[in-house]
Amino acid sequence: MEFWGRTRELQRLHGELRHVRASGTGRMLAIRGRRQVGKSRLLTEMVEQAGVPYLYTTAVKNEVPAMQLERAMSDLHTSRRPLPAVEVAFAAPATSWTDLFARLPIALDGEPAIVVLDEFPWATETDDSLEAVLQHAWDGTLEHLPVLLILVGSDLTMMERLTEHDRPLFGRAHELVVAALNPAETAEALGARDPVDILDVYLTTGGYPRLLVEARRHPNARSFVVAQLADDHSPLSITGQRMLDAEFRDAEQARTVLEAIGAVEVGHPTFSSAVGNLGGGDAAKTAVTRALKPLLDMKRVVAIDVPVGTDPRKTRTRRYRIVDPYLRFWFRYCRPNLADIARGRDDIAVGHYDRDYSSWRGKTIEPIVHEAVSRAARFDDRFAALERVGAWWDRTGHHEYDIAATTHGGTIAWLGTIKWRPNQPVTAAEIAALAEGRATVPDAAHARLLAVCPAGAAEGSGPDATFEAADIVAAWRPR
Repeated sequence: MEFWGRTRELQRLHGELRHVRASGTGRMLAIRGRRQVGKSRLLTEMVEQAGVPYLYTTAVKNEVPAMQLERAMSDLHTSRRPLPAVEVAFAAPATSWTDLFARLPIALDGEPAIVVLDEFPWATETDDSLEAVLQHAWDGTLEHLPVLLILVGSDLTMMERLTEHDRPLFGRAHELVVAALNPAETAEALGARDPVDILDVYLTTGGYPRLLVEARRHPNARSFVVAQLADDHSPLSITGQRMLDAEFRDAEQARTVLEAIGAVEVGHPTFSSAVGNLGGGDAAKTAVTRALKPLLDMKRVVAIDVPVGTDPRKTRTRRYRIVDPYLRFWFRYCRPNLADIARGRDDIAVGHYDRDYSSWRGKTIEPIVHEAVSRAARFDDRFAALERVGAWWDRTGHHEYDIAATTHGGTIAWLGTIKWRPNQPVTAAEIAALAEGRATVPDAAHARLLAVCPAGAAEGSGPDATFEAADIVAAWRPR
């Protein structure tokens, strides 16, 4: 698979290795990220770039410890740059994890090296002593050697727990979270394409590398979606289910609530709308309440948005959002249509997509725009003082502004409107309506006006700044 982006992550990894080389002592790194985001590809690229000996071994789910060790032995001997004294240290296979870690110092022979234990949670599932064994080896010898030890996992909850105070590796491992590719990295993967299409592909794939590989084979986002919806086993169709199955023990309950949130066609999902989509009543309220906590806290699949300037602990004016763009797309266009696709009626799924995608993306693009404006504060003096960017709305929903950006102290410095129209600029009337927000939104009397639209703003319409699709993509580029 080709490799795109990851500038920040590679800089961090190479920085950790430089520390190992300079100090002659070990560093332990715990890397987590959702399945399919490209963690293994990132680590493969890093160890190949690093130019030092390495062991890269990957655990297999439900495989007994003896088989895991056999796999590690094979990886030790087939590495492109084997550990210096691997043939001496492992002339006979290791018989346990304790044995393997005890022989690693001999194999390292004092030279800087990298050891990657990929899918570490799967190894610990079949050997509950592994964390303690690793702690003992780290404290006794490995920490005092020039080795970068990297533990990788897709089980977000387990990887977060790995470094908590009641676990053996507490205080030993530094953390790195790997997300899917961002819009700028998506643009790098797609090459010279229209920025609107790049963002369409991003909203569809969520920046997952394997989905981008498929998207690159098509001239535009719609061609990709139509081809993928023709097959209920295509990557676009099945990745969402695999992610749910991998991350949630109670996948059915999580899926039910995510479906309820993703099913809202107009406006933004609220607790009431999610309950309503589950049939209403106390049972539906209980189901939503129980499922939301892990979705919010442990898995970070759902986010709660509140109006900018309000205290999230006190306000009941809340909206729910599936954070991952791909999962949001999957619950909207793939999951509800899988049965139809399987029986050869992919035209139903494509019809659903064609009917409301343009209005759906107008809502789904909002958090992408908010993040782009926030990132612009690093390099655009007009936004330099911004601290928080979101939306503002009142409890009745009568007044709503797509963008509200605050400075220190909570003053609204910018109000904005998002009109995701590729061929029609923001009009003077729309900017005039936006200006009325200065009298409606608290602390916004002197707010400047921002128009966000792929087609820009009409001449003389009067915004203080305009963001087009290319500006949103550019906001993610390293600077």
